[in-house]
This record gives sequence, C-alpha cells and structure tokens, in this order.
Amino acid sequence: MTATDPQTRAITPKILYYGMPVILITTRNEDHTTNISPISSSFALGDNIVLGISTSSKAYDNLNLHPECVINLPSAPLWENVERIAPYTGRTVVPEFKEAMGFTHEKDKFAAGGFTPADSEAVQPSRISECPIQIEAQVLRMTVPEYDPFFAIVETRAVRVHAHGDILIGDHHIDPRRWNPLIYNFRHYFGLGDQLGATFRSET
Repeated sequence: MTATDPQTRAITPKILYYGMPVILITTRNEDHTTNISPISSSFALGDNIVLGISTSSKAYDNLNLHPECVINLPSAPLWENVERIAPYTGRTVVPEFKEAMGFTHEKDKFAAGGFTPADSEAVQPSRISECPIQIEAQVLRMTVPEYDPFFAIVETRAVRVHAHGDILIGDHHIDPRRWNPLIYNFRHYFGLGDQLGATFRSET
C-alpha cells in the first residue's frame, strides 16, 4: 500500500445498491389498469434502456403479457411518495418471502403513493404526472439468467419521451442543473450535490 492509497479490506456486503437512479416502472395489468413498481437497476445506451426487475414482481408478470411500459424518473423531492408504495406488491397472492419481509398487496399504487396518472401516447400503461421525466418504451427482450432465476434483464427501446418544461433547454436537452434525480444509495434516498463539471461532449 502506498502513502496515497486508502486502507481497504475485503467485505461481504448484504446489498450492492451503490447509488443508482430510482425508476417507477408502470405496466399494464390484466384488467387494463396500471401498476407501479419501484426499481433501481437500469442503464441507457442510446434509445435502449436495460432494466433489472425481480421475477417475483407484478411488473415481470405484466411485461410477459403486455411487452411495453413507461419508465418514470422521480426527482429527489418525491422520495416520500416512492417510499409510500415501497412495501406494496401488485400481486394478489404475495410471495411468502415477500410477506415475511412485510410486503402486502395494493392494487391502486397511484392513490397509495399520491401520484396522478396521465395517458400515454404510444403505449398502454399510464405515465406518472409528478415524475419530471417519463419514457414510454417497448420491450424488445426479457432474459432470465440461468445462474440466477430471481431477476430478469429487460431490454427496452424508448418510443416517446416526456419531460417537465422547467427542466428543459430548448426541445432536445434536459438541463442537468435543474434535473435532480432521486438516487437509491445502499437503501437510502439521496439527491444530487453541486455540479462538479461537464464532460467534453456536453452540448449545454
């Protein structure tokens, strides 16, 4: 170890949510109502957004029946709304392991979370009005890995993007100085701190 290296040690963390944006994914139920599922595993490559969801979730069931969704991105001030729906599942029969963790069934998560539904334009599930960014998406492929059947890798493609006007610069850019995503950091909620700089590719 050199003088400038921090002292480290090997650990076995119980969780690896090391700081990722919260997503509220909305999907279509069997009766054409909309379910909301909070997730925190995603990344974007161009117009393609890859999601990680639990195979025990209602979102997984719904996407198998209706391969489309809305990827709603809440801002930091919405953390309490997100937390209100965190202990609920849209599944009418709660899986035993979820029940043991305190999950219960709730069909109307819009009411439970204090959210307002908005009609989508290119997909069936409703958008969440309060979320500053709402991405309507088609599901291209879902893969459940053999090495871990408890989650699915969901590949989607954005087909329509909506954003609140107060975070926009013109018609093609989100203002990163005004957009404050909700971050899930080792099961704690955070917003962003002060801007540190911009990449050389930034156009704003």
